[in-house]
Amino acid sequence: MSIHEECGIFGIYDPAGDCARNVYYGLYALQHRGQEQCGIAAVNNLELSCYKDSGLVGDVFSEPILEKLGGTMAIGHVRYATTGESRRENAQPLTLNYVKGSLAVAHNGNLVNTMALRREYEYKGAIFHTTTDSEVIAYIIAQERLRCNSVEQAVLHAMEHLRGAFSLVVMSSRKLIAARDPWGFRPLCMGRRGDAIVFASESCALDSVDAVFERDIEPGEVVWVCDGKVHSIQGPQADKSSLCIFEHIYFARPDSVIDGQSVHSARMLLGAILAKEHPIDADVVVGVPDSGLIAAEGYAKASGIPFADGFIKNRYVGRTFITPDQHSRELAVQLKLNPLRATISGKRVILIDDSVVRGTTAGQIIRLLRNAGATEVHMLSSAPKFVGPCYFGTDIPSKNELFACNHSTEEMRELIGADSLGFLSIDALEAIAPNSKCSFCTGCFSEYYPIPVGGEIE
Repeated sequence: MSIHEECGIFGIYDPAGDCARNVYYGLYALQHRGQEQCGIAAVNNLELSCYKDSGLVGDVFSEPILEKLGGTMAIGHVRYATTGESRRENAQPLTLNYVKGSLAVAHNGNLVNTMALRREYEYKGAIFHTTTDSEVIAYIIAQERLRCNSVEQAVLHAMEHLRGAFSLVVMSSRKLIAARDPWGFRPLCMGRRGDAIVFASESCALDSVDAVFERDIEPGEVVWVCDGKVHSIQGPQADKSSLCIFEHIYFARPDSVIDGQSVHSARMLLGAILAKEHPIDADVVVGVPDSGLIAAEGYAKASGIPFADGFIKNRYVGRTFITPDQHSRELAVQLKLNPLRATISGKRVILIDDSVVRGTTAGQIIRLLRNAGATEVHMLSSAPKFVGPCYFGTDIPSKNELFACNHSTEEMRELIGADSLGFLSIDALEAIAPNSKCSFCTGCFSEYYPIPVGGEIE
């Protein structure tokens, strides 16, 4: 697996203060969504301050920094760069001072009309300091605030200019605002803890600060907190919601619930559907840690074939996609995963991973199993074949790098060295999240996108 993950956002209003520390805990819970950069902005006595840097949450923030930030309101961000380079100035939250005061913005997602908007505002005299689409969003909100009576109205009006995926937390000196794009591409939810109001990309982050989940932010909705009171306005909604299906397959933490659907349950169901679509005579089912484990357990339960740990994962090795070249990625796989010979030796193995992207990692893992004594290795992907890029924030490689775009299933099987290879069907995607209130975007598997993406929307 070598798909880069999304960003994660978190915001809290708490009159008791110390909000930066709570954001710190929330970002820890969302660290899986981005490991390159992180930041926290906080408001104390109507004054906004911010600290951000490259690195993991635990490395960037120290006790003195959190104590200094404090805050009765704060927002935070963990980032993987999908638009804009991984430079310190691109870290979020983005903060700006303008005639109406101060503003901080944290964004999860990706716009498809960034360049058109950037050109438009640059010709009007705007000067951008980063290469991110998030700065464009912040600039438009500030511009709209000059024409609106409130910052929440400015966010609502800004949404009319934006095309693509954007879940936002925005903070002025007096208000905390959360907004979700009309298609609902990226998740966003709200919780409470006493007088505190919390917004987060995933419900697992609410748990980290002892907040109780209240509800998801609806696609197209703007919610704001002012003086402890929660207000909401429903903006434009798309004809059909389009939550990224990969949230349930891979991105989200399994202990999260997104738009009514348990991620853990969705992944168990993925495995059960795989067992129905790809019945295999084998001795043991193993998953690739960590993303393939739950689907493997679901396959085993549905098929009656025993599930077992096939690998020991070295928790101190970074994710394989962080390494700079293919040779380094392959070495990282060997450092990260070590097969359990007692489980594997002499067995016909069903190996389940969340997806097959370039095929190189899959081939490496299969070789590890064969070297450990597996007599057969049957590989199954709990996602369909990747056939197209993502325009909404997931860093899917271009078509010339996608395994399935350049080889037939049989060719892929031969190249990775598997005895058989199977993928989840596209039709099954609608069935993996029966409790979801949202429909799904499946563009990277079907090349059908909810909005035009052939070129930038002008």
